Amino acid sequence: MDVRVLPKPVDSLMATRLIQQTTFWSRVKKNLGWRVLAFDIEADSLPSGDVLILLRDVGGGRSIAYSPFGPENLPDTDRRGEYLAALSSELKRGLGPHCLFTRWDLPWISPYAGDEDRYDSQGWWLGPPETRLRELRMNWGVREVGLRKSPSDILPPDTILVDLRGDEQALMARMKPKTRYNIRLASRRGVTVREGGLPDMDLWQKLYQATARRNSIVPHGERYFHALAAGGKFDARVRLLIAEKGSRPLAAMFLSTSADRATYLYGASSGEDRNLMAPYALQWAAMGLAKNEGCTSYDLFGVAPRPDPTHPLYGLFMFKMGFGGTLIHRQGAWDYPYDEKAYSIYLAGESTCGAFHA
Repeated sequence: MDVRVLPKPVDSLMATRLIQQTTFWSRVKKNLGWRVLAFDIEADSLPSGDVLILLRDVGGGRSIAYSPFGPENLPDTDRRGEYLAALSSELKRGLGPHCLFTRWDLPWISPYAGDEDRYDSQGWWLGPPETRLRELRMNWGVREVGLRKSPSDILPPDTILVDLRGDEQALMARMKPKTRYNIRLASRRGVTVREGGLPDMDLWQKLYQATARRNSIVPHGERYFHALAAGGKFDARVRLLIAEKGSRPLAAMFLSTSADRATYLYGASSGEDRNLMAPYALQWAAMGLAKNEGCTSYDLFGVAPRPDPTHPLYGLFMFKMGFGGTLIHRQGAWDYPYDEKAYSIYLAGESTCGAFHA
C-alpha cells in the first residue's frame, strides 16, 4: 500500500471528535513533558487525514512514539495491518533515528466485533481470539516488519456510546428505569451540578484520591489534572463538573467536548451519602451540557467488555449501561518496532514495572 506522510504544525490538526487527536490534547501532553508532532497522511483509497504523535525519551538517547486513538481513517478490514505497517515505516524518518517503536492505540472497531461466534447465547461479547491469531490476521499482506499486539491497551478498548439526539424525553426513554429513577431522585434530594475551575482542583484531588484508594487503582498525579484543566479551548474543551448538596461536594468529573462528541474522561466520588445519587446527576448534567454545545454522541469511556462480575470494571459497566448507550469494542493498542532487540528489552522492562503511561 502506498502511504505518504508530511510533517505539519500541531496547531493545524484537522477537527475530530477524538479529543486525543486534537491540538488541545497536544498542548496538555506537551505541558506534561512529551514532545508532540503532527503529520498529514495520504494513502491509496483513503480520504486525506492526519495524526498526532507523542514522543517520549526513555533514556540512553532513545525514544518511543505513541499515537492516542490514531490514526482515525480506517482502511478496508483486510488491509488494516498493511496500511498501519506502511504508515509506521513512512513515519520513521520524522521520528528520528533513535525511536524504538510506534505504539498505535487504535480507535478502530475490532474486526471480530462483527463475528457472530465471538458472542455468547445472550449476545454478550466474548472478546477477540488469542493474541497469536490476532497478529496473524493483522499482518496479512505485511511484507516487512510485523505489527505486534501491545502487552496492554492504554486507552479503553471497550466503551459505551450514548446517542444524544432527540429531546430530554427521548434520552430518558432510552435509559433503564433504575437510571431514570436515580436521576430524578438526586434532583429531589437537592443535588446540584456546577462547573468548576482551577480553584476547585484541591476538591477534585480529594475526591479522586479517595476513589482511587477505594477501587485499588493507580491514580494520575496532581500535575496531570492541572494540565488538563489549564489546557485552554483550541479545537476541544475540557470542563470540571462538580455535584454537591449545599456546599458539600459529592462527586466530580472531567468532561471533554470535541467536534460532535463529548467524552467522560475521569470521575470521582466521596463514597459517602450514596443515597443522594450524585453520580447520576453528574452524568445527566454532562449530557445536557454536551447537547447544548451541539454534540450528538457521548462516550462513557471505559467499561468491562461484558457483564462479568469478576472484571474490575464490572461496577462501571452496570452503572454506564443504564444510560442507554451502545457497547462498542475497539481494536486496542498495537506496536510497530524499528529496533527489534531494543523493543524486546523495552517490553521486558514494561512488563516488570508498568513503565508506559499515557
